Amino acid sequence: MKTIAITSFKGGTAKTSTSLHVAAALALFHKKKVLLIDFDAQANLSTGLGFDPDENDSLAPVLQNEKKIEEVILPTSIKNLHLIPADTWLERVEVTGSLAADRYSHERLKHLLAPLQYDFVFIDTPPSICWLTESALIAAEHCLICTTPEFYSIKGLQRMAEFLQAISQRHQLQVLGVMLSFWNKRGKANNNLIDIIEATFQRKLFKSKIRRDIAVSEASIYGKPVFQTAPKSRAAEDYLQLTREFLQRM
Repeated sequence: MKTIAITSFKGGTAKTSTSLHVAAALALFHKKKVLLIDFDAQANLSTGLGFDPDENDSLAPVLQNEKKIEEVILPTSIKNLHLIPADTWLERVEVTGSLAADRYSHERLKHLLAPLQYDFVFIDTPPSICWLTESALIAAEHCLICTTPEFYSIKGLQRMAEFLQAISQRHQLQVLGVMLSFWNKRGKANNNLIDIIEATFQRKLFKSKIRRDIAVSEASIYGKPVFQTAPKSRAAEDYLQLTREFLQRM
């Protein structure tokens, strides 16, 4: 089982869409058994798959030793794709109950995932440095970084590199790659921004880039991946290519 944290320290980088679509592509087209974990209290991943976060338990009661992890895993409409949804309780879970007094609480998620049997586990993290993000990175063997071709987004990668380096000194964690979303091949600053990425994460930039496509937003309304709502769209093409490159790197 391979565990991958999908991360970004800035919102609006298609982190959640990437989590959903790479996982869905692996299940739909590569016959992999995949678990998606929505570890962001905003619960966008959960709603993007058609779930109401107010109606289902997140990992919060599991982290508090009130439920077993198997009790919060839900089947989705896609065969072999399962979901642990998010809820608002996640936002303050580390300062409540048994976690508040546990000095090693960041490692609890890693131990919870260990017995599971999936080909891949993807953890969609909050767009910030927080307890949830750190716990996800400690639980993962790999992280996939999402960014956009914008100055502030790219510059934030340097801060992320320092944080990931600190994590990797204590836990086994490798950067699988950096993914660019909302890509416009005519962008005037593209080369300069790519140079910053290469300087920060050498040879980690994915060749596959995700172009801007309204089809992704429309798909979320139906609670399905774009492969099912607009299979001939640019986004479907781009995410399929990214998934193939992901498998090559794995």
